Amino acid sequence: MVPLFLLLGVATFATPALLRLRPQMAAFLAVIPAAAGAWLRWRVSQPAPVEAAGWASSLGVRFSVQTDGLAMLFAWLICGIGALVFFYAAAYLERDSRVGRFYSYLTLFFASMLGLVLADNIILLFIFWELTSLSSFLLIGYDHDRAAARDAALQTLLVTGLGGLALLAGLLMLATAGGSYELSELVARRGDLRGHSLFHPALLLIILGAMTKSAQFPFHFWLPSAMEAPTPVSTYLHSATMVKAGVYLLARLSPVGSETPLWTGVAIVGLITMLTGFVMALPQRDAKRMLAYSTVGALGMLTMLIGIGTHAAIYSAMAILLAHAFYKASLFLLAGAFDHATGTRDVYEWRGFWRAMPGPSVAALLAAGSLAGLPPLFGYVAKEQVLGFLWELPAGGAALAAATVAGICSVAVAGMLALRPLAGDPREFHAPSLSLWGPPALLSALGVLGGLFPAWADRWLVGPAARAVTTEAAGSKLALWHGFNVPVLISLGILLGGAALYHRRAYAQEIAASLQRVSRWGPERAYGIVLGSVMALARVGTRFLQSGKLRNYMLIVLLTTSGLAYHAMFARGGVSLHTDWLNLSPHEALLAAVMITAAVAALLFQSRLAAVVALGVVGLGVALLFLLFGAPDLAMTQFVVETLTVILLVLVLYHLPRFARFSSGRARLRDLAVAMSAGSLLTLSLLALQGFQRSDALSAYFAQTSVPEAHGRNIVNVILVDFRALDTLGEITVLAVAAIGVYGLLKLRLKSGGQE
Repeated sequence: MVPLFLLLGVATFATPALLRLRPQMAAFLAVIPAAAGAWLRWRVSQPAPVEAAGWASSLGVRFSVQTDGLAMLFAWLICGIGALVFFYAAAYLERDSRVGRFYSYLTLFFASMLGLVLADNIILLFIFWELTSLSSFLLIGYDHDRAAARDAALQTLLVTGLGGLALLAGLLMLATAGGSYELSELVARRGDLRGHSLFHPALLLIILGAMTKSAQFPFHFWLPSAMEAPTPVSTYLHSATMVKAGVYLLARLSPVGSETPLWTGVAIVGLITMLTGFVMALPQRDAKRMLAYSTVGALGMLTMLIGIGTHAAIYSAMAILLAHAFYKASLFLLAGAFDHATGTRDVYEWRGFWRAMPGPSVAALLAAGSLAGLPPLFGYVAKEQVLGFLWELPAGGAALAAATVAGICSVAVAGMLALRPLAGDPREFHAPSLSLWGPPALLSALGVLGGLFPAWADRWLVGPAARAVTTEAAGSKLALWHGFNVPVLISLGILLGGAALYHRRAYAQEIAASLQRVSRWGPERAYGIVLGSVMALARVGTRFLQSGKLRNYMLIVLLTTSGLAYHAMFARGGVSLHTDWLNLSPHEALLAAVMITAAVAALLFQSRLAAVVALGVVGLGVALLFLLFGAPDLAMTQFVVETLTVILLVLVLYHLPRFARFSSGRARLRDLAVAMSAGSLLTLSLLALQGFQRSDALSAYFAQTSVPEAHGRNIVNVILVDFRALDTLGEITVLAVAAIGVYGLLKLRLKSGGQE
């Protein structure tokens, strides 16, 4: 698996250059997810369901992946729908000069999502989880010139990013409780896990992370806002893949969390989200927002079923997941095609599609029919499976009633999306090209095939996924007709109720709009208040701290550091000072006297040049100290730094006006007190450290391991580059970020009138 992800990483960075040279190659990039899917199909034919490669072995972390039925169901959707979206985006963005950047982001997301569902190691899973958040931020904010797109991208990143932090804490706690970083092993040890004190806090944090990713109430608001993204992004991320990442994780951990009170809470949250999503979809005029809210409802249904946790519930959830991927991806792509054709996403402005573009209209009818649960489509098969399960579920009356209400709303939404735009006289618009309506038509056709031949979907996708979660044999099979029973009557009632709701949609939308006005004081308003408060606090802090004067910055840093350090020293009974330093040799005393004299002179000199020379004497004195006490490499570094610093300062200060004092006597006294405080702190710290008993264990370790493990004889270099590699990497990163900032400042140009 490692070569696959290495190749995807190369493709992520090579795509912009390729499309800059050959823009017409965009459609051919669909081969990336298609080839990945084909390779996975070959790979899963091998006998090992879990494959591991060495990574950070000393930490117990492996690059391990699993290819069981659950992982492969999600992987097929990611690769298959990904190939169609890659192809579709070439036509959708054919006149966009930034198409190379778009495909780079999309490839990064594809690789991240594929890695997430295949990962067995929890550290690997979390890395891919966060990469999906990062790539989705870039894709949602693709049209970064629009404030709405930037705000939506930031909202998504903050909500899912905070959930990711909760997920990381929960996964690490779960690994600590289970003694393994492998998901498969943790599931196998679920009996021992449930008795551990960390189990319930870990499970709660994991559930919280999954809820933010899959837009569960009260975190559902970010998904409709993310519709500011281009339609291919909305299709891929927000209907078929990223929003199902949380569902995937909950399903993967269902054997661990089922039969616990927290898992019952998952089912309740899913039920609330299901009702919220489908009801909120009714008053929408924007087609993508209507689809987004119905997606929230579908995600709520999936979460509710996983929260119930039985094999039949998981089996029903997998069926709904597959059906939803087919019809919702198709509807999103068609919404983009219709937007391209008409110049609007307002469903009340769409009309006359049947006469103007019969092909896309048929595809829309089939996809919307699957959303509504009409036979013989796969959406109907999946809906019947859910209704049958809920009817037989003990104490499942509330869930069945909620699913019935959600089904009625989904029928009305399907009518508004596909049925209403067909009638009427066509407006003046151009029919979309085959590249724009061909991919959604293919997805709609898959929905038809799934409905006519549900046994295939059961055998190859739904059944293996459910068995991977529960390890139980299927108790029921997908079928187009189970006989005349109560679920069929409920389904018929849903269709009739949905038709009546569509007929009286104006009244229903008025009620839903009232609920939407109430929701403005809900979670999204809370998010706005919290974000606004944080920004206000940042402005106040910036106004207070960022005065633009280096002297003030230094005062704040020195006072804060000194205050905290003095408190730590004396709150614990003071420090013990080492006094053997008074036994100085003559040359050491002479060097100390020269350094003290030069430091005082730097304060008293009226000439900047003389002050710089005096400071240079202090720096050279420090270099001599290094040399005297056995650190020649540090001494040479100090000599070079001091020499260059003095030369640069002299060159700069030579061009400045003559020295003048602008500070008052009171300000200079304050500066003297702060300087004395900081200097005294450093002196006390050094004297206290001199009294500590030094251990040679660390020195001996570095001396023994530098050559055999790091292949270096310069121990200082080995420590910096190998043993403290992350520390050095952090320093390099800081320098790189600073260089980018300086480069950005240098590239700024003032416009006419003196405005930036």
